[in-house]
Amino acid sequence: MDYGFTIAAYVVAAVLFILSLGGLSGQESAKRAVWYGIVGMALAVAATLVGPGSGLWLLSIVLIAAGGVIGYYVAKKVQMTEMPQLVAAMHSLVGLAAVFVGFIAHIELGRVAAMDDTARKALEGFAALIAKKDAVEINILRVELFLGIFIGAVTFTGSVIAYGKLAGKVTSKAEKLPGGHILNAGAAALSVVCLVWYFNTGGMLPLAIMTLAALFIGYHLIMGIGGADMPVVVSMLNSYSGWAAAAIGFSLGNDLLIVVGALVGSSGAILSYIMCKAMNRSFVSVILGGFGGTAGPAMEVEGEQVAIDSDGVAQALDDADSIIIIPGYGMAVAQAQQSVSELTKRLRAKGKNVRFAIHPVAGRLPGHMNVLLAEAKVPYDIVLEMDEINEDFPETDVAIVIGSNDIVNPAAQEDPNSPIAGMPVLECWKAKQVFVSKRGQGTGYSGIENPLFYKENTRMFYGDAKKSLDELLTKIQ
Repeated sequence: MDYGFTIAAYVVAAVLFILSLGGLSGQESAKRAVWYGIVGMALAVAATLVGPGSGLWLLSIVLIAAGGVIGYYVAKKVQMTEMPQLVAAMHSLVGLAAVFVGFIAHIELGRVAAMDDTARKALEGFAALIAKKDAVEINILRVELFLGIFIGAVTFTGSVIAYGKLAGKVTSKAEKLPGGHILNAGAAALSVVCLVWYFNTGGMLPLAIMTLAALFIGYHLIMGIGGADMPVVVSMLNSYSGWAAAAIGFSLGNDLLIVVGALVGSSGAILSYIMCKAMNRSFVSVILGGFGGTAGPAMEVEGEQVAIDSDGVAQALDDADSIIIIPGYGMAVAQAQQSVSELTKRLRAKGKNVRFAIHPVAGRLPGHMNVLLAEAKVPYDIVLEMDEINEDFPETDVAIVIGSNDIVNPAAQEDPNSPIAGMPVLECWKAKQVFVSKRGQGTGYSGIENPLFYKENTRMFYGDAKKSLDELLTKIQ
């Protein structure tokens, strides 16, 4: 098959990927954007299969079919509440793939180097690409595959730990081994030494040592980041996986892999920066595990949490004219988005002004709450970002917090020793009344106490969010 066809297909696929990323920035265009991505990926795979150096058709078809079946099964089984864990798991697979491809490229490089000129002329695909390189290009190739393996290894173990933290299988607290950042710096320095070693010798040993060091960095780096920063971590790992793919794309001479990797890497990095800015965090400090612990003793919270039943909440909602609902991960866990949607529908039918306030890091994945509300058919025009609605709380009659903790925590403004000190939050406590739907009196995923729950105008609506809202719906006709 002519290589020009493959290049043309890659260009079309790249355009579709760019359109997909652009469309995902808006809720109305997101569904169409997903289809752009699906078509682009299908075209890219097809073009690669029929392009130069193609072969092993049966094996390729079997593997693609197996991957498709596994992907379909996982997508059908995984709940929206588990989507952050799934994303982290997918990132780990991208990192692992980069490591495997890098080592295969290294082995292929050694195999081609051992051939004579006659044997090299008969090569195809990646091996033929290596055979055409001179000494300088070979050294550049070594650096490319070295970086691809390094970033891939960091992404793999980092994503595995992120998955564990999100799934509750690993503690959400920031934990480091004795030595802290010095261990990470030492492993990074060892990797640099291995790069020089590998650049000069091309041996397997420095590559293997670097891989072990990178695997440790990924593990220790993410273990040192607390639960409050996990949304940023997921976005950051997305960026890492993109750069790993781009580096391997250079090694394989695959233009589309370079373009797609750069798109994913840059978009993930930009999103991470935006989220850090929204949390008033230093991007460097977050990715180095600088947060998640207190700088000193936190302020003691005085008072007690006052409970309220569904009758009391229903009466307050009946008297209210303006209502703001703040969803959080607790809503996702309880699968309460449909109940929230029905509550919104009934309140609006009674002439109430109902809106939603979305914090940039609500949930455990960027855009998590937006996706859940869209799934439940909540109108897009009443779902507002923090900057659009935060000033409206003083004129709001009722604020309803559903399964949120850190994003509505006054300690971010009142306690300089809080782990979230300085983080912009939704100032729902300024509303006339606040109802918090919460399972119990615990501190939540990040382990940070919330003074909101003890304020005079706050009432705790205890219980599973879905069951509590369903009971409330029986009171609101």
